[in-house]
Amino acid sequence: MNPVNRDLSSVLSRITNKLQQDQIVSDALHRLREQLDVDRVVLYYFYKQWKGQVTFESISEKKYSIIGSTGADDCFNVDYAGLYLEGRIKATDDIEKATISDCHQEFLRSMQVRSNLVAPVLTNGKLWGLLVAHHCQDLRFWEASDIDSIREYSHYLASAPSIFDS
Repeated sequence: MNPVNRDLSSVLSRITNKLQQDQIVSDALHRLREQLDVDRVVLYYFYKQWKGQVTFESISEKKYSIIGSTGADDCFNVDYAGLYLEGRIKATDDIEKATISDCHQEFLRSMQVRSNLVAPVLTNGKLWGLLVAHHCQDLRFWEASDIDSIREYSHYLASAPSIFDS
């Protein structure tokens, strides 16, 4: 195989692997959204100093997309990061009654979120991102099985290393 064909083959292989990996992540978010019966599930990736963006999402037909949203970066700080590094899963039944910062509460309101469930995605002992379920239609009182589901999916996503090559 000549060098040009080898280079082209390598590029095509990387593109194919990335597309397959993206499909796996998208499918996982879709299955989790259906399992939890929520309006939106997103994968939020931290790219530096707890700033990041929504890289993947699954939404019901009734809600608008937030893909690419950088969120309320100023609301997330090192204190929150430490809790998620320890494996914290945060279940908020009613954002209006939650003990969260005003900034975070306003951010959730802007996305029409009434309840949310957040799990860390940890890779190699680092907080890569957050897996987040949003319920927008009405309040959602999270059950232990919901928490177990989001925990399982966050572990599954963390085991898909090529999504973390960015």
